Amino acid sequence: MARLLEVNNLRTQFFTQDGVVNAVNGISYTLDEGETLGIVGESGCGKSVGVMSLIKLIPTPPGKIVEGSVIFNGENLIDMSDGEIRSVRGNKIGMIFQDPMTSLNPVLTIGRQIQEALELHMGMDKAQSKARAIELLELVGIPSAADRINDYPHQFSGGMRQRVMIAIGLSCNPQLLIADEPTTALDVTIQAQIVDLVKKLRDDLGMAIIWITHDLGVVAGLADRMLVMYAGMIVEEAPVKELYANPSHPYTVGLLGSLPRLDQVSGEKLDSIEGLPPDLIDLPKGCPFHARCKYRIEKCFTENPPLKTIGVGHKAACWIDVTKDPITTERPYQEV
Repeated sequence: MARLLEVNNLRTQFFTQDGVVNAVNGISYTLDEGETLGIVGESGCGKSVGVMSLIKLIPTPPGKIVEGSVIFNGENLIDMSDGEIRSVRGNKIGMIFQDPMTSLNPVLTIGRQIQEALELHMGMDKAQSKARAIELLELVGIPSAADRINDYPHQFSGGMRQRVMIAIGLSCNPQLLIADEPTTALDVTIQAQIVDLVKKLRDDLGMAIIWITHDLGVVAGLADRMLVMYAGMIVEEAPVKELYANPSHPYTVGLLGSLPRLDQVSGEKLDSIEGLPPDLIDLPKGCPFHARCKYRIEKCFTENPPLKTIGVGHKAACWIDVTKDPITTERPYQEV
């Protein structure tokens, strides 16, 4: 498959009264055409800011992309002017936001909101854009789409509003669809329906997807490859099956240990990660996870480990050599 996206050493900071917030700290990764990449991590780890930086949606001020490049179809998006990046957003790169109630305009019909992108980027007239909007609503499973195109967002349920957001994201047949925690506010049944819908649309349309979530369970059957983020850094990268079978960073182990399992013994407690994420204004010296890590060694306090290859397509940023000393939930903890 051809390379679609290449992110190199991307750094984004927010300049506030309290100090400089180091939101994204030198992340690098690639994405091929038709591939689905999952980005996981707890709230505040830089997942959303990282993908918003790709298409320059960072509010400036106080935010600023201070370093790095984002090569999309051979062009650096970071160097584009406001007019040039607007021609990419919603056209070649679609976006599904976390909360459709705040992302959709409450005083415009959902038909108008879908048609706007079609008229702007595809050059359609009102009749053409209306017909295409109805097609898109049918595609994402909105019943009686022709009748509901003139309804307003408040007349739809949470799951249906999210389907409308997917229709808007898909309206211009993007090469890349970015989904920023699109199922967070939905119950588990609707979550499963949205994931199945996106998977079907990906297979039918052949687009690449970046799916951001804090829930490893949601992306297990959707993603081809996973990135695990912590404190604005990528701490592990692996094919999805490899990540679940052989987690190689203590933070990934903690995330997986907190998931309920079908083979779990009744009454058995889930693992938890003690402590809190570091202050992004004052990042600690050494590995950013060392204060919460039960496997830490002395070196973790002074040096931040690089993201290094430990297997085929598998990278981890940890001083422990997992090929010789695997990190597992059964392994005795090394208290320091």
